[in-house]
Amino acid sequence: MFSRRNFIKTSSAAAILALPSSGRTQQTSESACAIGPTPSPIAALPDLSAQAKPFSNDERLARIERARQLMSANKMGAIILANNATSSVYFANIRFGSSERLWALVIPAKAKPFVVCPAFEEDRARELLSTGPFAKDADILTWQEDESPFELVVNGLKDRGLAGGTVGLDENMKFIFADSIAKAGPHLRLVSALPVTAGCRTIKDPHEVDCIRLAGRATLLVYRAVYQSLREGMTTKDVRKLIQSAYEKVGFEGEASLNIGEFTASPHGSTQPQTIREGTILMLDDGCSVEGYTSDITRTFVLGKATDKMKAVFDIVHKAQSAAVSAAKPGVPLADVDAAARKVIVDAGYGPGFKYFTHRVGHGMGMDMHEWPYFVKNNMFGWDLHPVLQPKMILSDEPGIYIRDEFGVRLEDDLHTTEDGAELLTPQSPSLEEPFANIA
Repeated sequence: MFSRRNFIKTSSAAAILALPSSGRTQQTSESACAIGPTPSPIAALPDLSAQAKPFSNDERLARIERARQLMSANKMGAIILANNATSSVYFANIRFGSSERLWALVIPAKAKPFVVCPAFEEDRARELLSTGPFAKDADILTWQEDESPFELVVNGLKDRGLAGGTVGLDENMKFIFADSIAKAGPHLRLVSALPVTAGCRTIKDPHEVDCIRLAGRATLLVYRAVYQSLREGMTTKDVRKLIQSAYEKVGFEGEASLNIGEFTASPHGSTQPQTIREGTILMLDDGCSVEGYTSDITRTFVLGKATDKMKAVFDIVHKAQSAAVSAAKPGVPLADVDAAARKVIVDAGYGPGFKYFTHRVGHGMGMDMHEWPYFVKNNMFGWDLHPVLQPKMILSDEPGIYIRDEFGVRLEDDLHTTEDGAELLTPQSPSLEEPFANIA
């Protein structure tokens, strides 16, 4: 799926016991390592799928026009999107899939687009194009298994007046594809297409913001229902079933990883079997997809009573998350937002640098759960090392403190920059013991 953190796999079994808690309902398991009937909090979840509004071809045509403007501004004659590129979905509503065979969508700045695909896949290519903005405005060039698709790409560019010049390649293109295009077209100057693809996708329109906002709401409703259904003795495998059931109820594709106790001290957790125990910290992370746009939310909480140390760490992380929101304004360097959150944590005694807050404060979000740009110094060495915030960007805001062999706390919500500041698209977690008290 869209997640970069696949759910923890475990085969351990445990009896499911009832754990009293003011925020959760009581439930008795029928057998070990089985969640039994659907818990009532999950059964009561609303179906939100009708609130999702599909994207139109007019919207995609506007994106293509913006891409062409950016191509001209960056002196690119065309961009090439190959195989499983999210950008081909963004612009043309087509995803070719991963393969050793080259599929390519080529969008010139001033000429007719074209698709390169295997000859035996021509019918499928036409079907993929039929519902998108290029249904009547794209050529399909095919190649047999003993022919070079890379020469076909280069010849397609030549036919459109691009025998030389600069052409942008999607950043995720396989090296063998990029290298072969370069050898087939030695007179082309091949560069990263990021100034065009990221240049378009980092700025969200209201429809995109609405999708991510709805995805965030769905994720929090799922998290709350799962939280209300948790019991001491459940394993990560049991919780995985709860999460799948909950996302089916709200009507979106989603998932979440769960880590427990000392395993929360590693930001992305562990594959080791884990079992819920009263009074230990739990960390739920990931999100769901609405019309191709993802949420990314983390909630850290305790079943039962948290220790004073846990509460103190939570409060520090909560303040750091708020500091990032306060620092995030149009024109502010993204590195400064990371610095604002990190200062709160370091000043509270959990430093220096990345010692306890071991990762950047956030990443761009959209059709990929991790996109450009990044809340960190040097922008993860992307094409622009020193980006500044612009209105309509969406990034995660996820500071954390990780204490090896004890526990970790991370709070993550999705931050949207406005014309004069920033907002979180979901309410901040209020506490470790009542993490969803402010969710309506």
